[in-house]
Amino acid sequence: MSPNATGREAALEAAAPATVSRKADHIRINLEEDVSAKGVDAGFDRLRFVHCALPEIDLQDVDLSTTFLGHPLRAPLLISCMTGGTDQAQRINTRLAVAAQQRGLAMGLGSCRVLLEEPDVLPTFDMRKVAPDIVLLANLGAVQLNRGVSAEDCKRLLGMLRADALVLHLNPLQEALQPEGDTCFAALLPRIADLCAALEEPVIVKEVGWGISADLVVDLLSAGVTAVDVAGAGGTSWSEVERHRMNSAVRERVAASFAGWGIPTAVAVERARAAAPDATLIASGGVRSGMDVAKAIALGADLAGVAGPLLRTAAVGEHALWDSVDVMVEELRLCMFCVGAASPAALRGTSRLERIAEAGA
Repeated sequence: MSPNATGREAALEAAAPATVSRKADHIRINLEEDVSAKGVDAGFDRLRFVHCALPEIDLQDVDLSTTFLGHPLRAPLLISCMTGGTDQAQRINTRLAVAAQQRGLAMGLGSCRVLLEEPDVLPTFDMRKVAPDIVLLANLGAVQLNRGVSAEDCKRLLGMLRADALVLHLNPLQEALQPEGDTCFAALLPRIADLCAALEEPVIVKEVGWGISADLVVDLLSAGVTAVDVAGAGGTSWSEVERHRMNSAVRERVAASFAGWGIPTAVAVERARAAAPDATLIASGGVRSGMDVAKAIALGADLAGVAGPLLRTAAVGEHALWDSVDVMVEELRLCMFCVGAASPAALRGTSRLERIAEAGA
Protein backbone atom coordinates (compact mmCIF):
# COMPACT_ATOMS: atom_id res chain seq x y z
CA MET A 1 0.00 0.00 0.00
CA SER A 2 1.25 3.46 -0.86
CA PRO A 3 2.64 5.24 2.24
CA ASN A 4 0.97 8.55 1.33
CA ALA A 5 -2.38 7.13 0.23
CA THR A 6 -5.55 8.95 1.26
CA GLY A 7 -8.25 7.07 3.15
CA ARG A 8 -10.20 6.15 0.04
CA GLU A 9 -7.07 5.42 -2.00
CA ALA A 10 -5.91 3.11 0.79
CA ALA A 11 -9.29 1.39 0.72
CA LEU A 12 -9.06 0.96 -3.03
CA GLU A 13 -5.61 -0.57 -2.73
CA ALA A 14 -6.63 -2.85 0.13
CA ALA A 15 -10.03 -3.94 -1.18
CA ALA A 16 -9.90 -6.86 -3.59
CA PRO A 17 -6.68 -5.65 -5.27
CA ALA A 18 -7.16 -7.92 -8.26
CA THR A 19 -10.66 -6.56 -8.85
CA VAL A 20 -9.54 -2.93 -8.64
CA SER A 21 -6.53 -3.57 -10.86
CA ARG A 22 -8.75 -5.29 -13.42
CA LYS A 23 -11.15 -2.35 -13.46
CA ALA A 24 -8.27 0.06 -14.02
CA ASP A 25 -6.97 -2.15 -16.84
CA HIS A 26 -10.39 -2.20 -18.47
CA ILE A 27 -10.67 1.59 -18.51
CA ARG A 28 -7.15 2.04 -19.86
CA ILE A 29 -7.58 -0.57 -22.59
CA ASN A 30 -10.96 0.77 -23.68
CA LEU A 31 -9.52 4.26 -24.00
CA GLU A 32 -6.17 3.38 -25.59
CA GLU A 33 -6.67 0.25 -27.72
CA ASP A 34 -8.85 -0.84 -30.62
CA VAL A 35 -11.25 -3.18 -28.84
CA SER A 36 -14.06 -3.11 -31.38
CA ALA A 37 -15.48 -6.38 -32.65
CA LYS A 38 -13.77 -7.74 -35.74
CA GLY A 39 -15.67 -9.63 -38.43
CA VAL A 40 -19.10 -8.88 -36.98
CA ASP A 41 -21.05 -5.64 -36.80
CA ALA A 42 -24.18 -4.55 -35.00
CA GLY A 43 -26.24 -4.76 -38.20
CA PHE A 44 -27.47 -1.17 -38.23
CA ASP A 45 -25.48 -0.27 -41.36
CA ARG A 46 -27.51 -2.79 -43.35
CA LEU A 47 -30.72 -0.99 -42.46
CA ARG A 48 -32.04 2.35 -43.64
CA PHE A 49 -35.16 4.39 -43.23
CA VAL A 50 -37.45 5.10 -46.16
CA HIS A 51 -37.61 8.87 -46.25
CA CYS A 52 -41.09 10.36 -45.91
CA ALA A 53 -41.25 13.63 -47.84
CA LEU A 54 -44.65 14.40 -46.32
CA PRO A 55 -44.43 13.32 -42.68
CA GLU A 56 -47.76 14.94 -41.74
CA ILE A 57 -46.36 16.13 -38.42
CA ASP A 58 -44.55 19.29 -37.35
CA LEU A 59 -40.99 18.95 -36.10
CA GLN A 60 -42.04 20.61 -32.86
CA ASP A 61 -44.56 17.82 -32.35
CA VAL A 62 -41.86 15.12 -32.21
CA ASP A 63 -41.73 14.04 -28.57
CA LEU A 64 -38.83 11.78 -27.58
CA SER A 65 -40.07 11.22 -24.03
CA THR A 66 -40.86 7.76 -22.77
CA THR A 67 -41.09 5.82 -19.53
CA PHE A 68 -38.79 3.12 -18.22
CA LEU A 69 -39.50 1.09 -15.11
CA GLY A 70 -42.29 3.54 -14.40
CA HIS A 71 -39.98 6.56 -14.50
CA PRO A 72 -40.04 9.32 -17.13
CA LEU A 73 -37.15 9.80 -19.55
CA ARG A 74 -36.71 12.73 -21.93
CA ALA A 75 -35.35 10.37 -24.60
CA PRO A 76 -35.24 6.55 -24.96
CA LEU A 77 -31.54 6.44 -24.20
CA LEU A 78 -29.55 4.57 -21.55
CA ILE A 79 -25.96 5.39 -20.69
CA SER A 80 -24.97 1.75 -20.34
CA CYS A 81 -23.15 0.09 -17.47
CA MET A 82 -19.45 0.81 -17.76
CA THR A 83 -17.15 1.41 -14.84
CA GLY A 84 -16.52 2.03 -11.14
CA GLY A 85 -14.17 1.17 -8.30
CA THR A 86 -11.25 3.48 -9.14
CA ASP A 87 -10.59 7.20 -8.86
CA GLN A 88 -10.60 7.56 -12.65
CA ALA A 89 -13.89 5.66 -12.76
CA GLN A 90 -15.35 8.10 -10.24
CA ARG A 91 -14.47 11.05 -12.48
CA ILE A 92 -15.97 9.35 -15.52
CA ASN A 93 -19.10 8.20 -13.69
CA THR A 94 -19.65 11.69 -12.30
CA ARG A 95 -19.53 13.23 -15.77
CA LEU A 96 -21.88 10.57 -17.13
CA ALA A 97 -24.29 11.03 -14.23
CA VAL A 98 -24.34 14.82 -14.62
CA ALA A 99 -25.07 14.41 -18.33
CA ALA A 100 -27.85 11.93 -17.57
CA GLN A 101 -29.35 14.30 -15.01
CA GLN A 102 -29.21 17.33 -17.31
CA ARG A 103 -30.54 15.48 -20.36
CA GLY A 104 -33.10 13.31 -18.59
CA LEU A 105 -31.58 9.93 -19.46
CA ALA A 106 -31.12 6.63 -17.65
CA MET A 107 -27.70 5.45 -16.47
CA GLY A 108 -26.16 2.14 -15.46
CA LEU A 109 -23.14 1.75 -13.20
CA GLY A 110 -20.27 -0.65 -13.77
CA SER A 111 -20.03 -3.92 -11.86
CA CYS A 112 -20.53 -3.13 -8.17
CA ARG A 113 -19.24 -6.38 -6.64
CA VAL A 114 -16.27 -4.59 -5.11
CA LEU A 115 -18.76 -2.58 -3.02
CA LEU A 116 -19.88 -5.75 -1.29
CA GLU A 117 -16.25 -6.52 -0.47
CA GLU A 118 -15.21 -3.00 0.52
CA PRO A 119 -17.95 -0.39 1.11
CA ASP A 120 -15.31 2.36 1.45
CA VAL A 121 -15.12 2.57 -2.35
CA LEU A 122 -18.74 3.77 -2.44
CA PRO A 123 -17.79 7.31 -3.61
CA THR A 124 -16.61 5.89 -6.95
CA PHE A 125 -20.13 4.54 -7.57
CA ASP A 126 -22.43 6.87 -5.61
CA MET A 127 -23.89 9.22 -8.20
CA ARG A 128 -27.08 10.31 -6.45
CA LYS A 129 -25.40 13.43 -5.13
CA VAL A 130 -25.03 14.75 -8.70
CA ALA A 131 -27.97 12.93 -10.31
CA PRO A 132 -30.84 12.78 -7.83
CA ASP A 133 -33.59 12.31 -10.41
CA ILE A 134 -32.24 9.86 -12.98
CA VAL A 135 -33.17 6.21 -13.45
CA LEU A 136 -30.07 4.64 -11.94
CA LEU A 137 -29.16 0.98 -12.39
CA ALA A 138 -26.83 -0.98 -10.12
CA ASN A 139 -24.89 -3.81 -11.75
CA LEU A 140 -23.59 -7.19 -10.63
CA GLY A 141 -22.23 -10.24 -12.40
CA ALA A 142 -24.96 -12.88 -12.40
CA VAL A 143 -22.34 -15.55 -11.71
CA GLN A 144 -21.90 -14.04 -8.24
CA LEU A 145 -25.26 -15.59 -7.31
CA ASN A 146 -23.45 -18.93 -7.58
CA ARG A 147 -20.69 -17.61 -5.32
CA GLY A 148 -22.74 -16.80 -2.26
CA VAL A 149 -24.08 -13.33 -3.09
CA SER A 150 -27.58 -13.35 -1.62
CA ALA A 151 -30.78 -11.41 -2.10
CA GLU A 152 -29.91 -9.53 1.11
CA ASP A 153 -26.55 -8.53 -0.42
CA CYS A 154 -28.36 -7.25 -3.51
CA LYS A 155 -30.81 -5.29 -1.37
CA ARG A 156 -27.87 -3.77 0.50
CA LEU A 157 -26.20 -2.85 -2.78
CA LEU A 158 -29.35 -1.16 -4.09
CA GLY A 159 -29.73 0.70 -0.80
CA MET A 160 -26.14 1.96 -0.78
CA LEU A 161 -26.48 3.29 -4.32
CA ARG A 162 -30.12 4.38 -4.03
CA ALA A 163 -30.58 2.60 -7.34
CA ASP A 164 -33.89 1.96 -9.06
CA ALA A 165 -33.10 -1.53 -10.37
CA LEU A 166 -30.47 -4.22 -10.37
CA VAL A 167 -28.76 -5.29 -13.58
CA LEU A 168 -27.33 -8.80 -13.67
CA HIS A 169 -24.76 -9.13 -16.43
CA LEU A 170 -24.06 -12.38 -18.25
CA ASN A 171 -20.50 -12.71 -19.54
CA PRO A 172 -19.49 -16.38 -19.82
CA LEU A 173 -17.02 -15.80 -22.65
CA GLN A 174 -15.31 -12.94 -20.86
CA GLU A 175 -15.03 -14.95 -17.66
CA ALA A 176 -13.63 -17.91 -19.61
CA LEU A 177 -10.92 -15.72 -21.11
CA GLN A 178 -9.93 -13.90 -17.92
CA PRO A 179 -7.06 -15.49 -15.99
CA GLU A 180 -9.04 -14.69 -12.83
CA GLY A 181 -12.42 -15.44 -14.41
CA ASP A 182 -15.28 -17.30 -12.76
CA THR A 183 -17.00 -19.81 -15.05
CA CYS A 184 -19.46 -21.37 -12.58
CA PHE A 185 -22.60 -20.68 -14.61
CA ALA A 186 -24.37 -23.99 -13.87
CA ALA A 187 -27.96 -23.83 -12.52
CA LEU A 188 -27.89 -20.02 -12.56
CA LEU A 189 -31.36 -19.41 -14.01
CA PRO A 190 -33.16 -20.74 -10.90
CA ARG A 191 -31.03 -18.45 -8.73
CA ILE A 192 -32.01 -15.50 -10.92
CA ALA A 193 -35.66 -16.51 -10.51
CA ASP A 194 -35.23 -16.70 -6.71
CA LEU A 195 -33.64 -13.25 -6.66
CA CYS A 196 -36.45 -11.77 -8.76
CA ALA A 197 -38.97 -13.16 -6.28
CA ALA A 198 -37.05 -11.84 -3.27
CA LEU A 199 -36.31 -8.30 -4.48
CA GLU A 200 -38.89 -5.54 -4.48
CA GLU A 201 -36.90 -3.65 -7.10
CA PRO A 202 -36.85 -4.67 -10.77
CA VAL A 203 -34.18 -7.03 -12.08
CA ILE A 204 -32.73 -6.51 -15.56
CA VAL A 205 -30.49 -9.02 -17.29
CA LYS A 206 -27.94 -7.99 -19.91
CA GLU A 207 -25.07 -9.48 -21.86
CA VAL A 208 -21.83 -7.55 -22.21
CA GLY A 209 -21.58 -7.58 -25.99
CA TRP A 210 -22.27 -11.04 -27.42
CA GLY A 211 -26.04 -10.94 -27.41
CA ILE A 212 -28.93 -12.78 -25.76
CA SER A 213 -30.81 -15.21 -27.97
CA ALA A 214 -34.60 -15.07 -28.26
CA ASP A 215 -35.15 -18.35 -26.43
CA LEU A 216 -33.13 -17.14 -23.46
CA VAL A 217 -35.03 -13.84 -23.43
CA VAL A 218 -38.23 -15.86 -23.02
CA ASP A 219 -36.68 -17.97 -20.25
CA LEU A 220 -35.47 -14.90 -18.38
CA LEU A 221 -38.85 -13.22 -18.55
CA SER A 222 -40.48 -16.43 -17.31
CA ALA A 223 -38.03 -16.35 -14.39
CA GLY A 224 -39.38 -12.96 -13.36
CA VAL A 225 -36.90 -10.59 -14.98
CA THR A 226 -38.43 -7.17 -15.64
CA ALA A 227 -36.38 -6.23 -18.70
CA VAL A 228 -33.68 -7.67 -20.93
CA ASP A 229 -30.80 -5.82 -22.57
CA VAL A 230 -29.81 -7.98 -25.54
CA ALA A 231 -26.38 -6.26 -25.62
CA GLY A 232 -25.39 -7.71 -28.96
CA ALA A 233 -22.18 -7.96 -30.93
CA GLY A 234 -20.78 -5.16 -33.02
CA GLY A 235 -19.52 -2.67 -30.47
CA THR A 236 -16.86 -3.22 -27.83
CA SER A 237 -15.61 -6.80 -27.83
CA TRP A 238 -14.64 -7.88 -24.34
CA SER A 239 -12.63 -10.74 -25.78
CA GLU A 240 -10.51 -8.05 -27.42
CA VAL A 241 -10.31 -6.14 -24.13
CA GLU A 242 -9.18 -9.26 -22.30
CA ARG A 243 -6.71 -10.07 -25.10
CA HIS A 244 -4.86 -6.85 -24.29
CA ARG A 245 -4.49 -7.97 -20.65
CA MET A 246 -2.84 -11.29 -21.44
CA ASN A 247 0.81 -12.21 -21.03
CA SER A 248 0.44 -15.59 -22.72
CA ALA A 249 0.79 -15.78 -26.50
CA VAL A 250 -1.39 -18.89 -26.59
CA ARG A 251 -4.20 -17.28 -24.58
CA GLU A 252 -3.90 -14.13 -26.68
CA ARG A 253 -4.44 -16.16 -29.85
CA VAL A 254 -7.43 -17.88 -28.28
CA ALA A 255 -8.98 -14.52 -27.37
CA ALA A 256 -8.37 -13.15 -30.87
CA SER A 257 -10.38 -16.04 -32.30
CA PHE A 258 -13.51 -14.65 -30.65
CA ALA A 259 -13.29 -11.09 -31.98
CA GLY A 260 -16.16 -11.90 -34.37
CA TRP A 261 -18.25 -13.89 -31.90
CA GLY A 262 -21.83 -13.11 -30.98
CA ILE A 263 -25.31 -12.20 -32.16
CA PRO A 264 -25.43 -8.82 -33.96
CA THR A 265 -27.47 -6.32 -31.97
CA ALA A 266 -30.01 -5.64 -34.72
CA VAL A 267 -30.63 -9.37 -35.12
CA ALA A 268 -30.87 -9.95 -31.37
CA VAL A 269 -33.43 -7.23 -30.71
CA GLU A 270 -35.58 -8.10 -33.72
CA ARG A 271 -35.71 -11.78 -32.75
CA ALA A 272 -36.30 -10.96 -29.09
CA ARG A 273 -39.25 -8.72 -29.94
CA ALA A 274 -40.76 -11.40 -32.16
CA ALA A 275 -40.43 -13.97 -29.38
CA ALA A 276 -41.59 -11.66 -26.56
CA PRO A 277 -44.03 -9.07 -27.95
CA ASP A 278 -44.80 -7.51 -24.56
CA ALA A 279 -41.29 -7.51 -23.09
CA THR A 280 -39.33 -4.44 -22.06
CA LEU A 281 -36.24 -4.64 -24.28
CA ILE A 282 -33.04 -2.63 -24.38
CA ALA A 283 -30.76 -2.70 -27.42
CA SER A 284 -27.09 -2.04 -26.79
CA GLY A 285 -23.89 -3.05 -28.52
CA GLY A 286 -22.56 -1.01 -31.42
CA VAL A 287 -25.08 1.81 -30.97
CA ARG A 288 -22.98 4.78 -32.07
CA SER A 289 -25.42 7.44 -33.28
CA GLY A 290 -28.92 8.76 -32.92
CA MET A 291 -29.76 7.05 -36.19
CA ASP A 292 -28.67 3.73 -34.68
CA VAL A 293 -30.92 4.49 -31.70
CA ALA A 294 -33.81 5.12 -34.09
CA LYS A 295 -33.15 1.85 -35.94
CA ALA A 296 -32.97 -0.10 -32.68
CA ILE A 297 -36.33 1.27 -31.57
CA ALA A 298 -37.86 0.65 -34.99
CA LEU A 299 -36.74 -2.98 -34.68
CA GLY A 300 -38.54 -3.33 -31.36
CA ALA A 301 -36.39 -1.93 -28.55
CA ASP A 302 -37.89 0.27 -25.86
CA LEU A 303 -34.53 1.90 -25.12
CA ALA A 304 -31.12 1.95 -26.73
CA GLY A 305 -27.98 1.74 -24.62
CA VAL A 306 -24.69 3.43 -25.46
CA ALA A 307 -21.41 2.67 -23.71
CA GLY A 308 -18.05 2.91 -25.53
CA PRO A 309 -18.60 6.16 -27.46
CA LEU A 310 -19.76 7.98 -24.31
CA LEU A 311 -16.98 6.50 -22.19
CA ARG A 312 -14.42 7.95 -24.58
CA THR A 313 -16.01 11.40 -24.73
CA ALA A 314 -16.50 11.43 -20.95
CA ALA A 315 -12.77 10.79 -20.56
CA VAL A 316 -12.12 13.90 -22.68
CA GLY A 317 -14.37 16.18 -20.63
CA GLU A 318 -17.90 17.06 -19.65
CA HIS A 319 -18.53 19.43 -22.57
CA ALA A 320 -17.42 16.84 -25.12
CA LEU A 321 -19.78 14.39 -23.46
CA TRP A 322 -22.72 16.80 -23.50
CA ASP A 323 -22.09 17.54 -27.18
CA SER A 324 -22.05 13.81 -28.01
CA VAL A 325 -25.33 13.25 -26.19
CA ASP A 326 -26.94 16.29 -27.80
CA VAL A 327 -25.88 15.18 -31.29
CA MET A 328 -27.29 11.71 -30.68
CA VAL A 329 -30.61 13.03 -29.38
CA GLU A 330 -30.99 15.49 -32.26
CA GLU A 331 -30.21 12.79 -34.83
CA LEU A 332 -32.92 10.65 -33.28
CA ARG A 333 -35.42 13.52 -33.33
CA LEU A 334 -34.79 14.26 -37.02
CA CYS A 335 -35.00 10.56 -37.95
CA MET A 336 -38.39 10.39 -36.28
CA PHE A 337 -39.58 13.54 -38.06
CA CYS A 338 -38.46 12.26 -41.45
CA VAL A 339 -40.36 9.00 -41.10
CA GLY A 340 -43.45 10.65 -39.63
CA ALA A 341 -43.13 9.16 -36.15
CA ALA A 342 -44.14 11.64 -33.45
CA SER A 343 -43.17 9.36 -30.54
CA PRO A 344 -40.94 6.37 -29.77
CA ALA A 345 -44.10 4.24 -29.66
CA ALA A 346 -44.93 5.32 -33.21
CA LEU A 347 -41.36 4.63 -34.33
CA ARG A 348 -41.33 1.10 -32.92
CA GLY A 349 -42.37 -1.31 -35.62
CA THR A 350 -42.55 1.35 -38.33
CA SER A 351 -42.82 0.04 -41.87
CA ARG A 352 -40.30 2.68 -42.95
CA LEU A 353 -37.27 0.62 -42.07
CA GLU A 354 -35.81 -1.59 -44.75
CA ARG A 355 -32.79 -3.78 -45.32
CA ILE A 356 -30.42 -2.30 -47.88
CA ALA A 357 -29.92 -5.63 -49.65
CA GLU A 358 -33.68 -5.96 -50.08
CA ALA A 359 -33.83 -2.44 -51.48
CA GLY A 360 -31.24 -3.26 -54.15
CA ALA A 361 -28.86 -0.55 -53.00
